[in-house]
Amino acid sequence: MNLLSILLQAPAQGGASSYSGILMMVVIIAIFYFFMIRPQQKKQKEIKKAREAMKPGDRVVTAGGIYGKIKEINDTYMLVEISDGVRIRIDKSSVFASPEDVQQQQR
Repeated sequence: MNLLSILLQAPAQGGASSYSGILMMVVIIAIFYFFMIRPQQKKQKEIKKAREAMKPGDRVVTAGGIYGKIKEINDTYMLVEISDGVRIRIDKSSVFASPEDVQQQQR
């Protein structure tokens, strides 16, 4: 039997089966939490910690794929030099990773 047929039969049988239907839904929600939501929250915390640890002179990659070196960091933005004398101001949340991190992920 597949999951869909089990869920469709639960209300028709009534009695103790309604508890098994509720139990099945709780199990599904727990699976979603432990295999999807919780790992994503951990990853977001790691990204936030990495952004807070950045300092001027670090090399970064923006979410748009621009490679550069941090020249200045403010509360909400970073000044990134992408070429000699060419500086752009970007939002802190758009910094993706350092180039070394990107190379490690590709291996």
